[in-house]
Amino acid sequence: MANIRDVARHAGVSAGTVSNVLNRPSYVNAETRQRVLDAIEALDFSPHKASRQFRPGRERTLGLALADMGNPFFVDVALGAESAAKELGVGVVIVHNGEDVAREEQNLDLLVQQRVHGIMITPVDERNPRLEQLVERGVPVVYVDRISGDRPCCWLATDDLAGGRMAGEHLLGRGHRRIAFVGDTDISRQVEHRCEGLREAVAAAGLPPETVELLPASSWKVKDGREVGLALIARAPEDRPTALFCANDMLALGVLQELVLHGVRVPDDIAIVGFDDLDWAGISTVPLTSVRQPRDLLGRTAVRMILDEIEQGASHVHEHVIFPPELVIRDSSDVDRSE
Repeated sequence: MANIRDVARHAGVSAGTVSNVLNRPSYVNAETRQRVLDAIEALDFSPHKASRQFRPGRERTLGLALADMGNPFFVDVALGAESAAKELGVGVVIVHNGEDVAREEQNLDLLVQQRVHGIMITPVDERNPRLEQLVERGVPVVYVDRISGDRPCCWLATDDLAGGRMAGEHLLGRGHRRIAFVGDTDISRQVEHRCEGLREAVAAAGLPPETVELLPASSWKVKDGREVGLALIARAPEDRPTALFCANDMLALGVLQELVLHGVRVPDDIAIVGFDDLDWAGISTVPLTSVRQPRDLLGRTAVRMILDEIEQGASHVHEHVIFPPELVIRDSSDVDRSE
């Protein structure tokens, strides 16, 4: 059976470089990394999962890699995880990836160097092969919110499809027949599913697909929502949708701010529904209707799931949890236009 030195000789590098490729790939240039990976494949080398075992009695430490701590949703998830970990006497190392794949890879390398017992992650890109490498190395991984259903690991999320349907049914029930979805469905599966849920509600009501207009936003941030709001202001009132379903609350609050600043009445002229139900939603200029995610519970459950996997070892069975969303109706959409 090949060992790490065999791989190093085959690739023409040091054993330390092979170790870096396995544990800290962002430290190795792309050409050398590929040469080592080719050697690993050629020699059918499989790193021993036992190398991930930890000294008895060492205090357990978990890693939590967050896609963007500028988004309060992820902060709330982190607070839930930190609270649960504290109750259980477990440490948590939190890293912020800033929606940057390269930064995420560097932070994952850092967590591996710190020899955390497991990693909870809201990935920047759930398809990143670096995440698969962690699992292959025997690092317990739990996906939070942004999931990868085709990888052998635990994950948990809110039912985005159901949330989209809730928002759509609510707006249709208030008499809206020109609804726009604010968000880029190429950003993530969540945005795609939320929009799909809206379209399903429209189809179930017997309305044509063109009932839903797509208003792209380049990210999840407030500034992108404001840009969508300005684009709507530039249109004639009769050409605007009567309702907006936004991919998250930050987009919704940005749109709401611009519409109100320009004298558009919310919800009389345009109704708005967000997603997440951040604390800000209920105290905005016009209290925002939103699809609530159990943010604290997502963080708490992630800690429980990762600890279960660590404790059960080889007998662990991967768990997949989908939480139901809840529609919280506030002033931003609570006007009936069907009368």
